[in-house]
Amino acid sequence: MHARIAVLLVLVLALAACGDAPQPPPASPQVVAGYFTEWGVYDRGFRVKNLQDSRAVERLTHLKYAFGKVDGGRCAVGDRWAAFEKPVEAADSVDGVADTATQKLRGSFGQLRKLKAANPDLKILWSFGGWSGSAGFTAAARNPARFAASCRALLNDPRWAGLFDGVDVDWEYPNACGQVCDRSGPGALTALLAALRASLGGQAIITAAVPGDVGKLRAGDYAGAARYANWLGAMTYDYFGAASGPSGPSGPSGPSRTAAHSALSAYPGIPRTAATTEATVTELLALGVPAAKVLIGVGFYGRGWTGVNGAEPGAAATGPAPGKYGDGIEDYHVLVDRCPPTGTAGGQAYARCGAQWWSYDTPETIAAKVAYAREHRLGGLFAWELSGDTPDAELLTALSR
Repeated sequence: MHARIAVLLVLVLALAACGDAPQPPPASPQVVAGYFTEWGVYDRGFRVKNLQDSRAVERLTHLKYAFGKVDGGRCAVGDRWAAFEKPVEAADSVDGVADTATQKLRGSFGQLRKLKAANPDLKILWSFGGWSGSAGFTAAARNPARFAASCRALLNDPRWAGLFDGVDVDWEYPNACGQVCDRSGPGALTALLAALRASLGGQAIITAAVPGDVGKLRAGDYAGAARYANWLGAMTYDYFGAASGPSGPSGPSGPSRTAAHSALSAYPGIPRTAATTEATVTELLALGVPAAKVLIGVGFYGRGWTGVNGAEPGAAATGPAPGKYGDGIEDYHVLVDRCPPTGTAGGQAYARCGAQWWSYDTPETIAAKVAYAREHRLGGLFAWELSGDTPDAELLTALSR
């Protein structure tokens, strides 16, 4: 009898200890997330209202606003003008009402508040970092508690308090090299997410974008990071490209031969057999990340080469194909009309048009990735980034099925 009481006491004490550290709620089995870029309101003319007009908001469970800065190891606003100062005209407003000069909250944040009011089930996260904004994470890793406190204070700013449901950490890359190199150690991301969880509480949504590259995954403790995150979003795109540089959550450099930049599986002639969605997911699971906390990423754009001498993947090229916002990259809504698919490789479409060759996902190839996520009981999928879709959100529609 005394032995049973002792066992019960141990269990009670263990449960009490667990209660000291806030834990994330169970991961959703059907996450459909999409990144909305801060800079999209400029040349791209992609505004919050586009999410309403295309009905994309009805298909999203989570919207990630990208990017806030990590400045001096602290969370900070990226572009104040775009985020909350830029007046929005009636024609571009979610509710058809223009911002006023005396209004405290304008810009995309003001529109996001209106969008959320009309769609109360939508969760909105503030994403920090990105390909060109990750240098500050090294300083953050030296004082995770200060970093987390700064993020909490920023989310609770009176001008937009209640708008954001949590934080997305887009560190490229912990203990590895992206645009800059980090040597914070394998536990750095885990420490940041643990501090965020302790600071924001168990009901906050805390996520992280993680590498698609298998070697970079092995440089960090992603199983440990997953303990404090609702999910980890694997950047399963940009495995190959004709030019180096930012494309969102990745910045690849690639071969002088054409290749599917976001293949689901390996195909004959692929330059690196581990450069696929399947390989990335397999590695994350092998590292101990629960399947329900893994999201796979889908790029809403293509990677292109020019001076190409063949229609199949692996053809020699002279360099990156021209794109509106950068060499070697173009939005899906442009490519699907200008250079429609001529084949598939490893579960991704490719297209040869004249001297150019592009690889990109289509509704059909996205359907296969959705089926893969379901088969492996993953947490869901996410899109980088929403402005690349068609006006009627055909890619997001396929992703949400």
